[in-house]
Amino acid sequence: MQFNTNKAIEILEKTPLALEQLLSGLSQEWIYSNEGAQTWSPFDVMGHLVHGEKTDWIPRLEVILAENGTKTFTPFDRFAMLEESKGKDMDQLINEFKTLREKNLEILKSKQLTTEDHAKTAAHPVLGEVTLSQLLSCWVAHDLGHLAQISRVMAKQYKEEVGPWIEFLGILK
Repeated sequence: MQFNTNKAIEILEKTPLALEQLLSGLSQEWIYSNEGAQTWSPFDVMGHLVHGEKTDWIPRLEVILAENGTKTFTPFDRFAMLEESKGKDMDQLINEFKTLREKNLEILKSKQLTTEDHAKTAAHPVLGEVTLSQLLSCWVAHDLGHLAQISRVMAKQYKEEVGPWIEFLGILK
């Protein structure tokens, strides 16, 4: 599928509700379990998504669209949520994410991006030159990837309990 801002927004708008429906009101075991050392729990992923809404997508969009100044992204701290989420609960993270996403989508929609805008570039600190359409496509894929990750982490909590059905459950392999 070729990138289209409106199609991207279709997914970006639904992610907060999907996460809320999946994670709100769950017991601690579902929220804080992970896949082992150095892996993320659903709580960690929510914190990561909140941090991204604050420091990644829209700030980088603004860098790409800027007429003047440096066109280089600030490095993104993928693990900042480990400190930023301390003292919060899952419902607080979900509500913060919903609020931030709504604000960010308002900003995105207000830009009324053109095909020319989609081709504008900036320098990523690791990847080099990237376009706006690549950034926005990444935002969508990032959401979907973390939805899949959360589902996988949660499914694996019953990996042993499914017994022989594991043969038919690719998510557990």
